[in-house]
Amino acid sequence: MGVKGFVEGGLASIVAGCSTHPLDLIKVRMQLQGESNSAAARAPQPVHNLRPAFAFNSHSATLVGPPPPPPAQSARAGPISVGVRIVRTEGVAALYSGVSATVLRQTLYSTTRMGLYEALKVQWADPNTGNLPLTRKILAGLVAGGPRGGALRAAVGTPADVAMVRMQAGGRDYKNVVDAITKMARSEGIVSLWRGSSLTVNRAMIVTASQLASYDQIKEAILDRHLMKDGLGTHVTASFAAGFVASVASNPIDVIKTRVMNMKVEPGREPPYSGALDCALKTVRAEGPMALYKGFIPTISRQGPFTVVLFVTLEQLRKVLKDF
Repeated sequence: MGVKGFVEGGLASIVAGCSTHPLDLIKVRMQLQGESNSAAARAPQPVHNLRPAFAFNSHSATLVGPPPPPPAQSARAGPISVGVRIVRTEGVAALYSGVSATVLRQTLYSTTRMGLYEALKVQWADPNTGNLPLTRKILAGLVAGGPRGGALRAAVGTPADVAMVRMQAGGRDYKNVVDAITKMARSEGIVSLWRGSSLTVNRAMIVTASQLASYDQIKEAILDRHLMKDGLGTHVTASFAAGFVASVASNPIDVIKTRVMNMKVEPGREPPYSGALDCALKTVRAEGPMALYKGFIPTISRQGPFTVVLFVTLEQLRKVLKDF
């Protein structure tokens, strides 16, 4: 396998990431819905210094004004309405905001996790059958996505991940991934580029174990039961099912990661979240437990096609590069 597994996985991931980028952007926008309102509700009420019109001395009266009325709660926008609104207000090109960060992220992130997973599969497979039990597939995914492969990704891949989330979220004047990383380092400090790095590793472990292991297991089951031949139909069926499994498993940590990476820390002010656990607790308290599954429809809408494109492209690349 060697370097070829890394090359095949990296190229397939870049194609899949670029193909489904608009769906990923819509998912990020939906995951951030309601965050500003819950933050406003936690903010302290302003204190007003007022001077009475007929005062007999020079002392000002300090009054605490009544809390402002809560912002109007608009109905939760669905993925189609969010997409339409983006196109109307920001233009069609806005759906590809952050695509340069996606390319960099997939190059650094997926190349490593998929290459390591394939290498571990070969190393741990049964020498007679070439198969791997499901438990070992899951373990291979956790190792490939975890600290063994995650330390390097966290070091070099998290800045691209943070830039991608912020460019997709909108509201900031970033021209491309390099411009985004440069402006974040200048305005919030170099450490801001690694905000949420532990979440990146944890998500990578969950996604790699659920997505890659389930794809291999479902594909093997289809072929062993002679339900379909080893072709496009099998690859699409197994990959879409794997995308669903990965979406269910990773959505909560993905919501937390998006919010932690998107928060802007201003000098002299307390950050909105002190960490991942604080973000999760505040989100659940303010918006309810199902807030951790915000954006699930666009997540599965994106994860399904992403996984299909990923594995179909990967299978074709394996055929092309089998003699190398």
